[in-house]
Amino acid sequence: MPETEHHKRDPDTQSWGKRSGDQEESRFLEGPRERRFELFRAFRIFFELIRGFRALHFVGPCVTVFGSARFPETHRYYKLAREVGAELGKAGFTVMTGGGPGIMEAANRGARDVGAPSVGCNIILPKEQDPNPYLDKWVDFKYFFVRKMMLVKYSYAFIVPPGGFGTMDEIFETATLIQTGKIHEFPIVLVGTEYWTPLLEFLRSTMVRDGTIDEHDVNRLFVTDSPAEAVEFVTKAAVDRFGLKYRKRRPPSWLLAERSSSLPEHETVGSKQD
Repeated sequence: MPETEHHKRDPDTQSWGKRSGDQEESRFLEGPRERRFELFRAFRIFFELIRGFRALHFVGPCVTVFGSARFPETHRYYKLAREVGAELGKAGFTVMTGGGPGIMEAANRGARDVGAPSVGCNIILPKEQDPNPYLDKWVDFKYFFVRKMMLVKYSYAFIVPPGGFGTMDEIFETATLIQTGKIHEFPIVLVGTEYWTPLLEFLRSTMVRDGTIDEHDVNRLFVTDSPAEAVEFVTKAAVDRFGLKYRKRRPPSWLLAERSSSLPEHETVGSKQD
């Protein structure tokens, strides 16, 4: 893909994700409001959910890559995430991210490098709110909690290069859903042992010791420096644990007014439900 102005400039990634430009979500979370307001917002959330379901239904089995928006193209973690995206694409997965810059862009770019599908769930923000240029398909969301649900709903595994508060939130929310049986034991792979080792040491030396989590909860987090090893771990779990196999992507239904997929043709893994 030719380099564009978006690629050449050094984006102000420090501003991405700072605060929402649309204060609707803030007002919604401030506390009880008049009933008409609450009803209207409930409908807005419902339609945002439906829009996400319709847009992402045919993207195929995804692996979501979480990570910081703040790493520039020259950073070693950006390069690491780009390798992760490429390895996932070669393994037959659709690469899903939050659609922004940094690690998210790198993973989508890696998928694009190998001709694999690349999708994003973009949050509407005042700056750097445009999705990164390596997405074949994306959906814009107003509500963070709807966006997070989509990133989990369509994924069979989660790969996590280094990130900040948002990445930590995504790791532990996903781990909690697995711990409580709300979702199956999908793999969570942390990429970057130097970055993640202090966190794992805290989990074992403090939280396991004091009984707030079990050793099994920590062992769910697989850690590696190798993108190939991360994807091999994910692929083995997807095939052995969830019965995925290689197949053609299912076409949209004209009866439901579903649009043709804009994703590239690519052999993908699929389930009986696809």
